[in-house]
Amino acid sequence: MPLTEHTAVVRRLVVGTGGAPDGEAGPAAPVTATGAAVSAVLRAFGHAPERLPARTAVFVGAARTAADLGPEHEGFSVRTASSPNRALRLAHRELLAKNVDFALVAGFGEPRAETVTVHALRRAAEAVASGDTVVGVLDESGTEDEPPVVRPLRYGGPNPEPGGVRLLLWSGRDEADEARVRGGLRSMLDAFPAEAFPTVPAAVPCGQAAGPVRAAAVATAGQAAEAVGRARPATAGRPRPVALLFPGQGSQHAAMAAGLYGREPVFTAAMDAVLDLFGEDGPDVRADWLADGTTRTPLIGIDDVRRAQPLLFAVDYALGRLVLGWGIRPAAFLGHSAGELVAAVFAGVVSLPDAVGMMRERVRHAVRIPPGGMLAVAASEETLRPYLRDDVAVAAVNAAQQTMLAGSSEPLAAVEAALRADGHTVVTVPATSPFHCPAMAPASEAVERAYRGIRLSPPSLPLYSGYTGGMLGPDDAVRPDFWARQLTDTVWFRPALDELLAADDMLLVEAGPRQTLTAFARRHQAVRLKASAVVPMLPARPGTPEDDRRSVLAAAARLWEEGHDLGPDAVAGLWTWSVDGAAPAARPAGGPRPLARA
Repeated sequence: MPLTEHTAVVRRLVVGTGGAPDGEAGPAAPVTATGAAVSAVLRAFGHAPERLPARTAVFVGAARTAADLGPEHEGFSVRTASSPNRALRLAHRELLAKNVDFALVAGFGEPRAETVTVHALRRAAEAVASGDTVVGVLDESGTEDEPPVVRPLRYGGPNPEPGGVRLLLWSGRDEADEARVRGGLRSMLDAFPAEAFPTVPAAVPCGQAAGPVRAAAVATAGQAAEAVGRARPATAGRPRPVALLFPGQGSQHAAMAAGLYGREPVFTAAMDAVLDLFGEDGPDVRADWLADGTTRTPLIGIDDVRRAQPLLFAVDYALGRLVLGWGIRPAAFLGHSAGELVAAVFAGVVSLPDAVGMMRERVRHAVRIPPGGMLAVAASEETLRPYLRDDVAVAAVNAAQQTMLAGSSEPLAAVEAALRADGHTVVTVPATSPFHCPAMAPASEAVERAYRGIRLSPPSLPLYSGYTGGMLGPDDAVRPDFWARQLTDTVWFRPALDELLAADDMLLVEAGPRQTLTAFARRHQAVRLKASAVVPMLPARPGTPEDDRRSVLAAAARLWEEGHDLGPDAVAGLWTWSVDGAAPAARPAGGPRPLARA
């Protein structure tokens, strides 16, 4: 069963209420569910209620409920059931129906009359993608009054690929020590048969911790010894903070990042989580993404807004989650166009489910706008302004001599012809909708109405915005009209990047396809002078599945050489794991256990 059909238990806690245990001074009376008790449940795991997801609900399973406990408490929905078992099953159904995003289930009188058992539940794909510790997944088989069982999470399994590409990391305390470790690694690789290559440790340490002189190689078994020998070591000082860049419309291509799907657990879970949140459209979006053009042709082309934006959002988000899964904690985020919504999720402005809902509204209303397009022109904004006519506008300012225009089809074609006649270099951007120009105004107005019901929060991490040209402030972050106007407003990517790189020397990591933002960043003076650097995660052009994997591993290698420590087991998933792996995951001691008493 796929993760999208599971509910994960991510935390479990048994709380005593101070009553007498059974057998001492007579049986304890069943605990009554009160408003005060629900307040305690909201704080059971050490988080203030305002830090809980927007659509958190408390599910109370109790034989007795106090009169002060209504359908809402402290701003959160409260739903009651006659027993802990029924409350767990109700929470499971509500999560999978996407009526709630996070469930706190309080079983009053469970496992004993004087105790309350609290479970925190999430949809399993979202839990795995975000790195939650999954206690297990609910098995809802049985009758309504029987206790659901928490079973081990079985998600893919070991599936080593001896002929595939993988990453080797090593380090030393100094140059001589690195040479010693390198020599030992080469000797080990020479002695290992090719079929055992995936079992070589991802990181070869020089002691208890990684040393400052670091090197890496991305290679297949046959190339490994030679690749290790020619790798150039780097001495890592204070690693530059990481900023994640998320590209938007125009970066998409068919099967982008598909080489990671089914082969990397966090990426796969994140893609499934996002596509599942797209509801009835999700299966078609996934099928078109994975269509090989031979056995199946996409129903809708990748440049259509109905495919480009949902898939860009999903791929950007999944790549960002992949980086976090390696143990990297980004210091800042910057998205371009639709990529800013992904950045907002990571910066804590909006939850993933709500962000997907916002994206769905964008797409739903954008397709109602008459056809248009976008142009990339090798010229400044000032040079292009005399060419603007009708609804054609400056859509984005990306670099010193890289500006995008957008507009409805006929006026945009006339502007393109005039630019080419005057000798300007013009490239058509893959887009069928005229984003970032006045033609999108009706869609923007409709989207703003839909956004008014979404909880928006000030950023908890630095978020640089292409719509303000700098760091996003708390006032703009919580305004629905700010996010709605992104359909019509100019993207000031270059000024936002200027401000980001003025704050500190950064290691920019582009979490998205085609290296569009990498190309813009490489023109920046801070990158040209090597004060900052940029690392793409995916290839510049569409390629093979192995090209995707090799590119992602090269990005991990660059982070390692910079001085960032990576979780070797997390990195190794790309060459040792498969969603189709037959080997079961390890079972917790004692096997499946009931979550409530029968």
